[in-house]
Amino acid sequence: MLNRRAMLLSSGAAAVAVGLTPRALAAGDPALAALFDQFFQEGLNQRPETATQLGLDKGANAALKARLGDGSTAGRAAAKAQTADQLRRLLAVDRTKLTGSDRLNYDTILYTRKSQADLARFDFGGTGFGPSAYVVSQLTGVYQSVPDFLDTKHTIATAEDADAYLSRLSAFGDQLNADTDRMLHDAGLGVAPPDFLLDATLEQMTKTRVPADQALVVTSIGRRAAEKGLGDRYGKDAARIYNEKVLPALDRQFAETRKLRAKAVHDAGVWRFKDGAAFYEAALHSTTTTRLSPEEVHKIGLDQGREISARLDRLLKAQGLTQGSLAERIKHLYADPKQLFPNTDAGKVEAIAYCNHRLDEIRPRLPAVFNRLPPYKFEVRRVPPQTEAGAASAFSQGAALDGSRPGIVYFNLHDSAEWPKFCLSTTIFHEGLPGHQLEGGLALSNRDLPLIRKNTSFSGYGEGWALYAEQLADEIGMYDDDPLGRIGYLKFQLFRANRCVVDTGLHHMRWTREQAIARFVDNEGEAPGFATREVDRYCATPGQACSYKLGHTTIVNLRTRAKAALGAKFDLKDFHDAILSCGRVPLDILDQVGADWISARKAA
Repeated sequence: MLNRRAMLLSSGAAAVAVGLTPRALAAGDPALAALFDQFFQEGLNQRPETATQLGLDKGANAALKARLGDGSTAGRAAAKAQTADQLRRLLAVDRTKLTGSDRLNYDTILYTRKSQADLARFDFGGTGFGPSAYVVSQLTGVYQSVPDFLDTKHTIATAEDADAYLSRLSAFGDQLNADTDRMLHDAGLGVAPPDFLLDATLEQMTKTRVPADQALVVTSIGRRAAEKGLGDRYGKDAARIYNEKVLPALDRQFAETRKLRAKAVHDAGVWRFKDGAAFYEAALHSTTTTRLSPEEVHKIGLDQGREISARLDRLLKAQGLTQGSLAERIKHLYADPKQLFPNTDAGKVEAIAYCNHRLDEIRPRLPAVFNRLPPYKFEVRRVPPQTEAGAASAFSQGAALDGSRPGIVYFNLHDSAEWPKFCLSTTIFHEGLPGHQLEGGLALSNRDLPLIRKNTSFSGYGEGWALYAEQLADEIGMYDDDPLGRIGYLKFQLFRANRCVVDTGLHHMRWTREQAIARFVDNEGEAPGFATREVDRYCATPGQACSYKLGHTTIVNLRTRAKAALGAKFDLKDFHDAILSCGRVPLDILDQVGADWISARKAA
């Protein structure tokens, strides 16, 4: 059984005077800064996609633009060895000699390497929104991630860019074969997705495995190269590579996935694997960055769910919805034609336009609660149709470091009825402003964070902030003339509490998929299709769903403590600075950061 305390830092972790301005937090130890730069470059070399994501695949890193990560057995072994070596170098640093932001940066990066080493103990799995037991599923595997990456992240301005794209397209075939090899290896250990995940995976593979003239990876470069005056050669070359390398690899993966489906079981949780219980604890601690056990997380979800349900009950009654259970009354709102966008391409365009309208309305209010706003732009899009069957309901991707490519907020509009108007506002505030795009943009633009910290994320912190952003939107008046929108906001707060219940239920308490879906449908009136995709997401990426409510709870508790301790000295803008200027950190460290800020403010 995993020792849950093995990854935790000493009680003195993050002892930094966060009450100072961000500039005063600048790192001061040149040797530590050099070590972080080495780690960052090693990470780019290992995963060139990160260089492209950040807009750093140029200059000295230009060669990385033609490469993709190595998912082969040798590549995985090299990544594991790199983690062990970086951990060794970190532990050789005398932490007692570090102060201020140096100590915070050190503790944060040390936490990540310990967490990575802990997960590397398991000889199976991949990654999605977090650690996954499955290298290929509806949410994991290059078959569903690389086409969108090449289309939206790999820029094409020159012939060299287009040549690099073709090189990556060829490497995509190698990645597909590596994933298939790993999938077969894991199956030999008894680790394979349940039948329902494989059904969604096969559906997405069917939509991805299309003729060259319909394949996104071919049409994208053909269109964009022509727009840059590079002629039609690149589209033709891409079609040839696709037919020779990518399509055979897709066919092989599809065939092997069908074989797995023929003998798949229906049990939903990772508890059924030999090391499943230990893997779940490792995944839970990696994503939530807390010391909490599955039992404790489950209880938090139940307790907060009851509190939120009581608030929802009062709001629903105020709208005249007094009859039936809470879930039945919310279902009534889901069925209200005035709340629905047509389930057509035009209706989905209308839903995206509504999201942009709500963003336009909240932007002028943000300076009242934030001292800094990020300089980056972002776009709202629908999830690509070929992956929407298994994709998350909504998610956010950051901008390039230099702002050359905007961030993206995706909505899964597979069925517009799953996104009634009263539910859209709180979600766009979560994914956009003042949620992920604000928090992520401030991290990227923070000149006092080393590059490795800008590119280090923690689900507990990031999702906790985004859920707190939903609450903040209510507090600054975004629902004063939209009472149904406030119901939508609280409904999604209840949804996040239920995530803690469902995720631990699936993987620790041996719930069935049907039992988990029913929790959402019967407890909060969730749309069945939405609930099904969410439950399937948790089955593929254990633990991550719990990070939202635990992170939100940590931030709210810190704010409550700060208000009580500081009284008239409390300033909300300064509190947000304290939480955001320290960069993304584990929740255990954030709690200490907040405590230090309170102490500094009291002494001021």
